[in-house]
Amino acid sequence: MNDDDSEASEREGRARLRELTQDHSDLDVAVQAMANQTVPDMMAISRLKRKKLLLKDEIERLKDQLTPDIIA
Repeated sequence: MNDDDSEASEREGRARLRELTQDHSDLDVAVQAMANQTVPDMMAISRLKRKKLLLKDEIERLKDQLTPDIIA
């Protein structure tokens, strides 16, 4: 893989990371809004929290891929 390919791949990865981070933040807002309802739908809140956890895992995996390995 040449430098142009790796730079493009890194840009795509960083763009995806921003997208996932925004989605995670949006889910925070949605969970909070649902929790503040008079009668919160606990099943829906639970599903959203599960999605948040899955997104967080994907965010961490992507961060690991974008961070270069440093051999000490």
